[in-house]
Amino acid sequence: MESAPAGSGEDPFSVFRPKRARIVATVGGVLAILIFTIGAVIVPLANWNSPDRVLFASIGYAIATLFYRYATIRAVPTREGVTVRNLILTRYLEWPQIVGIQFGDGTPWVHLDLHDGDTLSVMAIQRADGPFAHRQASRLAALIQALGSAPDRDG
Repeated sequence: MESAPAGSGEDPFSVFRPKRARIVATVGGVLAILIFTIGAVIVPLANWNSPDRVLFASIGYAIATLFYRYATIRAVPTREGVTVRNLILTRYLEWPQIVGIQFGDGTPWVHLDLHDGDTLSVMAIQRADGPFAHRQASRLAALIQALGSAPDRDG
């Protein structure tokens, strides 16, 4: 097995996480809970009884749950592979399963090219994070190159 890539002193196996998306999702989740809970308590709707108000407040908690899931998007690299947690699904890949990485203009996040011809989005590295995202994509590419052993595809 090859060693991990040398870099700028940053741990090559540190977790990939978006910066701006986590802040926005956290604030959005807190606001959803506050707005829907306060709305359920103080909005004077004559026809609303207690179950209606509880249901209305529950909508805020459901929205906050989606924001929480978005705030916890990440990719966790190890020497054996990487676990990618996106908004809905979590998938584990061994390094040899990854044959390339794309982070071209116009794409909102990194895409991994897989040995079976499929691709996997890595929402943890988002273009909105600017230069930080490019450094993270480079670190992921170095890990793929150093630890993967699948042949490169043309293309």
